[in-house]
Amino acid sequence: MPTTAPLPEKKLFVLDTNVLMHDPTAIFRFKEHDIYIPMVVLEELDKAKKGLSELSRNVRQVSRFLDELIQHMDLAAIADGIPLLRLEYAARIDGSSTGRLFLQVRRLESPLPAGLAGEMPDNSILGAALALAQELPDTQVILVSKDINLRIKAAMLAIRAEDYHNDQVLDDINLLYSGMQELPQDFWHGHGGKNDTWQADNRRYYRVRGPLVAQWSPCTCVYLPGDTGFEAMVRQLEGDSAVLELARNFREEGLSVWGVHARNREQNFALNVLTDPDIDFVTLLGSAGTGKTLLALAVGLAATLDEKKYREIIMTRETIPLGEDIGFLPGTEEEKMAPWMGALLDNLELLASREENPGSWEKAVTQDVLLKRVKVRSLNFMRGRTFLNRYIILDEAQNLTPKQMKTLITRAGPGSKIVCIGNIGQIDSPYLTGTTSGLTYAVDRFKAWPHAAHITLQRGERSRLADYASEHL
Repeated sequence: MPTTAPLPEKKLFVLDTNVLMHDPTAIFRFKEHDIYIPMVVLEELDKAKKGLSELSRNVRQVSRFLDELIQHMDLAAIADGIPLLRLEYAARIDGSSTGRLFLQVRRLESPLPAGLAGEMPDNSILGAALALAQELPDTQVILVSKDINLRIKAAMLAIRAEDYHNDQVLDDINLLYSGMQELPQDFWHGHGGKNDTWQADNRRYYRVRGPLVAQWSPCTCVYLPGDTGFEAMVRQLEGDSAVLELARNFREEGLSVWGVHARNREQNFALNVLTDPDIDFVTLLGSAGTGKTLLALAVGLAATLDEKKYREIIMTRETIPLGEDIGFLPGTEEEKMAPWMGALLDNLELLASREENPGSWEKAVTQDVLLKRVKVRSLNFMRGRTFLNRYIILDEAQNLTPKQMKTLITRAGPGSKIVCIGNIGQIDSPYLTGTTSGLTYAVDRFKAWPHAAHITLQRGERSRLADYASEHL
């Protein structure tokens, strides 16, 4: 049988423009390997540097990094490769960035197939990768791009191509923390919690010990299968010991939030974590119709208008996949955002029509008055702001990058609560996947913090028509 020649150990990564736009620190993420930036990539970066979007900010940061790297270097030194550790930031972000950065300083001759026009940016990058592979037979030349079609074209030209994986949170989205765990039927027999119970502030607590405790994170919601009714939340973890707090049952007729009852176990857990004053950050995942937006908005209205915990509700979302400026739309910021906030406004109208107690002005308030306490804001103008005592709802959070998610969460001031809702199965950004989404990033990074909680909603609760369509169409 013919044997395949081993691949060279030395690697040279050719970066596509979208990689640098996605992560401006990408040049420092390839450890001991060298990277190469074609001239056409620099030209595309130059075209995208103006604007207030996150992409434009990333491009400007890349330009600043490159400018610092080439300072006081002549053409010969640049052609020999710029040591990445020359920049102090490289050592701080990743001490293993020991490779070199090569910028295209001469024309590369590589005949592309007749069907590929060489003047197109993508094809110019392919041509550069082909030429480098021919010139450097002892080096693996690898094209790194978040553009699926470019990677397909590279494969057709026998160029090794990869996605940019550095910001990938998980290898498989199915491994994402769900926020819940089903307990075995013999749970009490093996963990002995019923013999160690107490009540405080009208809540019941259980102390349990056993092997399952090691699998839990703070605020994990646990339950027994069937209709036993036992549902609880992990409050404390100490080695193999944990304290469980019995969850409130929002499915009961007398217990609701702004007129909303839970219709299933996941919704009940969601209402428990949303109404918990000790939880500052909540993420809700689920497909369309599972009640994510309705539950988040109902809790926000109750906490803002009834309990006076927050000054107002702020609702926001990514306007369009790449976050272009909303300035092209007429009107104020809220009027510009209105086309993108339809789902939230639909739920607000539903909640306003549910109030049936005219004895309290909060319950009889009209939708117009509700809207005065609900502010719609654009993510493009979040940078530099601080929100004090606000209830912030981030819709369609699956379309955010990890950097955008960090930018939003760090805007929260004292007394604020952030609720991120989204559906990993409906990512609109062309350069994000379920494993690289900012929402996935937040769920994974916050699962060990006792003041954050996550729930994955499973069952749709819109209507029998919507449920049937989801299953059969």
